[in-house]
Amino acid sequence: MFPNFLSLVSLYGSYLRRCFTASGLSSQTINIDNETTIHFWGPTPKPNSNSITTTQKPSLVLIHGFGPMALWQWRQQVQFFSDRFDVYVPDLIFFGSSTTKSTERSEIFQAASVGKLLDMVGVQRFSVVGTSYGGFVAYQMAKMFGERVEKVVIASSGVNLRQRNNEELLKRAKLEKIEELMLPATAGQLRTLMAFSVSNRFNILPDFFLNDFVHKLYSENRKEKMELLKGLTLGRDDTANISPLQQEVLIVWGDHDQIFPLEMATELKELLGEKARLEVIKNTSHVPQTECPGQFNNIVKNFLIGSS
Repeated sequence: MFPNFLSLVSLYGSYLRRCFTASGLSSQTINIDNETTIHFWGPTPKPNSNSITTTQKPSLVLIHGFGPMALWQWRQQVQFFSDRFDVYVPDLIFFGSSTTKSTERSEIFQAASVGKLLDMVGVQRFSVVGTSYGGFVAYQMAKMFGERVEKVVIASSGVNLRQRNNEELLKRAKLEKIEELMLPATAGQLRTLMAFSVSNRFNILPDFFLNDFVHKLYSENRKEKMELLKGLTLGRDDTANISPLQQEVLIVWGDHDQIFPLEMATELKELLGEKARLEVIKNTSHVPQTECPGQFNNIVKNFLIGSS
């Protein structure tokens, strides 16, 4: 693998950190209990503030999907929303520097851990945006924290997952195990994931670049991440085990999503009830926040600042 000074992945990671810092966020790590440590990007604490938020901005929590750490998934949203919101971007457990000694692996545990983090930094009320796996966590946070959660955005996230949906995904990808898609270990597996995640093709990218990406962003905590995939409480059988939320919910989807096809978004809207609405972004796949950030950001902004 390349040393950091020759690695495009490392260089771009440095650029991302500068973007987050320029948006008023700083890299912070908190022990939320005697077992679990969470790293996050959040508003830079003022001197003598003890990390307690004192601004008058509403709080917005961005929950990343199953892939690289949060830094790599939310740049354009952090830059867009940080003027209007106190933005918090946690690394979920076993991503980035977040870790636990607990044997819990469910998205419910992830949601509870993010809740503990928000308690410790003094965030009482917040809206939450979750993409893909992060949408599972956002859904559980909305159920768990009730009126503390003001609004919910579920982006490209098949919260209504059934066992057969995973089986159909593996058939489309021509793979045997879900981790071969979600946790690529080779350049070829990463190409498959990228083909399923974005509308643009990246065939011109050389293997040495993709291997560097796999090594630096997918190699850590592989065993634990596989356990996270197996630990999901949703999608274990052929019944969508979800119920309507009390909050207003915005569902955002790409019309060419190959991970969670668009029909799942339509069904999810019906399952979440009358407070849910669906926005479809054309000519995008599984990561519209990256493929079409301007449209994605404006849709989310209008939902968050609109009257309830």
